[in-house]
Amino acid sequence: MIPAFANWLHATSLGWAVSGGVPWLEPTCKTLHFVGLVLLVGCAGIIDLRLLGVARELPLGPLQRLMRFAAVGFLINLATGIAFFAGSPFQYLDNVAFWLKMLFVAGAGVNVLVFYASGLGRSVSQLGAGESAPLAAKLAAAASLFLWIGVMYWGRMLAFIGNAF
Repeated sequence: MIPAFANWLHATSLGWAVSGGVPWLEPTCKTLHFVGLVLLVGCAGIIDLRLLGVARELPLGPLQRLMRFAAVGFLINLATGIAFFAGSPFQYLDNVAFWLKMLFVAGAGVNVLVFYASGLGRSVSQLGAGESAPLAAKLAAAASLFLWIGVMYWGRMLAFIGNAF
């Protein structure tokens, strides 16, 4: 089923455009993917580090407004990631680094969902300057940092492990 979807996606106009049909599209997507990553990991990372006790003199509520920028970064990366996949799906499907990256992305997504669905996100938004986050929030923040660093690592390893580009 996945190979059939990959063949279909590659045969679309998007697949043609990214695989060389539009010469400027791939470098533009790479630049946007990097910008999205900076938004996502930079904004989420600031909040994660605050939850872990860095810059404790800052109240957490105003910092949490950065999460909308992290969400925009994720959407940029999702769109450009789909474009990369459409351009050359079998370079990804046959690459263990791609599947590990997707595993880390899924783990980070579950971590965010649990953080907000459990009400933990709401409770830590009330943390004022100098207050320490509860242990559950610290564990979620540490997991978030670990998972997003893993996403970056495995994304970078795509070119070096398995079916190299």
